[in-house]
Amino acid sequence: MKVLLAGGGTAGHINPALAIAGYIKTMRPDTQFLFIGNRGGMEQRLVPQAGFEIKSITISGFKRSLKPKAAVENIRTLGRTVSSSAQAKKIIREFDPDICIGTGGYVSGPVVRTAARMGIPCLIHEQNAYPGITNKLLSKRVKKVMLAVEAAKKYFPDADVVVTGNPVRGAILTADKEQSREKLGLDQRPVVLSFGGSLGAQKVNEAVADIVARSGIDGRYQHIHAYGKFGSFFPSLVEEKGADLSKAPNIDIRPYIDNMPECMAAADLVICRAGAITLSELQAMGKPAILIPSPNVAENHQYHNAMALVNAGAAELIEESELTGELLTKKVDAMLSDREKLKKYSECAKRMAITNAGERIYAIVKKTLGNTK
Repeated sequence: MKVLLAGGGTAGHINPALAIAGYIKTMRPDTQFLFIGNRGGMEQRLVPQAGFEIKSITISGFKRSLKPKAAVENIRTLGRTVSSSAQAKKIIREFDPDICIGTGGYVSGPVVRTAARMGIPCLIHEQNAYPGITNKLLSKRVKKVMLAVEAAKKYFPDADVVVTGNPVRGAILTADKEQSREKLGLDQRPVVLSFGGSLGAQKVNEAVADIVARSGIDGRYQHIHAYGKFGSFFPSLVEEKGADLSKAPNIDIRPYIDNMPECMAAADLVICRAGAITLSELQAMGKPAILIPSPNVAENHQYHNAMALVNAGAAELIEESELTGELLTKKVDAMLSDREKLKKYSECAKRMAITNAGERIYAIVKKTLGNTK
């Protein structure tokens, strides 16, 4: 069996594709996989790290602005839309897949659209309650639209939809806390993990800097923080707050976390945005969390994602408009100081988990292909 996967731009689109491929590989080790990503996207790093082959096309999104610079970029995007389909067609013809699966992001548009035109059975997976524009446009061209949550059904009135949940990477499901701590060189002090997404969230970085600096000075917590592509100011900000990072082995700060299963497994508390895949991983691992939804997403869907966990007793929420270093530090201290309550957060998170999404998606792949493969 040959499986073509397309998805990229953010980890929220890449990790589901990797999870789907990982599960299929477990069930059918002889399967051949090929990913198609956007040239220069973070998928170019994450996919090979996971052991899969990737090829690239060039695509971008349209800017919703009347500024001259945006108009020029939109003209370029129009040209890329045409050329990316031709690039995708060449790759697809050479690989000759039995099925194509798109997980969102600009890159999945031309790949899935072209594969469907070539007569290849196509599926798409939507991770959020409020779907992205690419998947909405592709929904009429594919055999099945797979959804993470029931609430997304109303956005696909003319498509064949099924709720599968979000696929979670096998490494997330199997990572062990004590083994991960040992591998990361951590001791028995509380471990805080924080991140604001692959690009970095300025307000999250600024607030987290307070608690990182304090732990860098007094050693109270061990802290792993990813500041993102645009957060290069973070180490200097922590130093400005009085911490000497060269003398703080309990502090681990980096642009991006490549070993998230280990870091999340090791953590006692996670501070993060409320993207769909991140929340699914928190639930699967039963991790207490402080969620800071991004206000810069369609229909404010991260807030609604986060409230589902808050209402279930699995997490705390701070809206970005209220976020300060002082408030975040107080909330972290309060949660980590009450071990019984922390345990309840964990139990509530685990009760929300859907851990068999990979199995459900694999069943749909088999049904789509019938007995031919």
